[in-house]
Amino acid sequence: MTLGLYITRRLIGSFALIAAVFLGVLYLFEMVELVRRLGGSAPMSQLVWLGFLRVPRTLHQILPLIMILSSMALFLAMARSSELVVIRAAGRSALRMLAEPFVATLILGMLAVAVLNPVSALATRSYQAQVMAIQNPEVAMQVGVADGAIWLRQGDPLGQTVIRAERAGPDGVSFAHVTFLGFERETGRPLSRIEAASARLEAGQWRLSDATLWHLERPNPEAESERHDSLTLPTDLTPARLRDSFAQPGLVSVWGLPDLIGVLERAGLSARSQRAELQSELALPVMMAAMMMIGAALCLRHSRAGRTGIRVLATVMAGFALFFLRNFALVLGETGQVPLSLAVWTPPIASIMLATGVLLHLEDG
Repeated sequence: MTLGLYITRRLIGSFALIAAVFLGVLYLFEMVELVRRLGGSAPMSQLVWLGFLRVPRTLHQILPLIMILSSMALFLAMARSSELVVIRAAGRSALRMLAEPFVATLILGMLAVAVLNPVSALATRSYQAQVMAIQNPEVAMQVGVADGAIWLRQGDPLGQTVIRAERAGPDGVSFAHVTFLGFERETGRPLSRIEAASARLEAGQWRLSDATLWHLERPNPEAESERHDSLTLPTDLTPARLRDSFAQPGLVSVWGLPDLIGVLERAGLSARSQRAELQSELALPVMMAAMMMIGAALCLRHSRAGRTGIRVLATVMAGFALFFLRNFALVLGETGQVPLSLAVWTPPIASIMLATGVLLHLEDG
């Protein structure tokens, strides 16, 4: 137990150090990109804050790579200091030695999913809203799903329009039982209300069917309401922007994804990308444990055995190969080419089994 806690403490320390290094490098890259894109549109203080908002999402995505580098650094250091020789001489097998680090890695991955994921989702939403406000403050578009209905907001230099639809069509651009509420930009005073049986987003316009228009600024809006069999409203939205807004990953935390999936499916929208994101987040602890096992399997040998550089190169290549294989399998699952659960859970579980087999083959178990 004491030995396991010692190795676990060393592993967590190595993980924290490498994560801090990656955090600094990622922040530097983000700041360079933000200065290039928004340097003339926003003050430096806001760009510094935007860099902080952007980094958590990227760091969360590369946690498996950080873990394999941490495992490699730990076991290479233990091999150089002859600690592995002492541990083996004491009768402790490699698999038994890795039990506590394996459990600790699972717990670390669970904490990342439970804590870092909501933080990164909140930061990503704030980042996108602020960047959109900087790039085009006069025109804005937001999409949300709540209470079994779809909510959209579009803006132009004259005002804002809030759109509520009870259902969406399978194409993602046609809606049923739609309400349009127009507001003045400066005062927020309601200007108009439109109730339509259906609405379809076309190039540069909304096409409404069986619509009723109320001018709320008039003395008697109900008496002066207008009935239209067909009505068009100008908009800067496009079908591509609307479809993409429902599929952007990282905007909802893992705690809110189950509710979002249920609401999307009740509204008639596809929730496959959200299901893939949820499964991927749940599999993250197992993925990090697989990376730790791969690093141990390739680096858990004494430095006098030689070929340390080859082992380091093989470990890094194996980590990147598994990382991209996981992403490729996730794309296949998201597009329906293979079952989603199989695509998400097979790479990490197979990697753990492969690393265990390598340790047993080398008679380190």
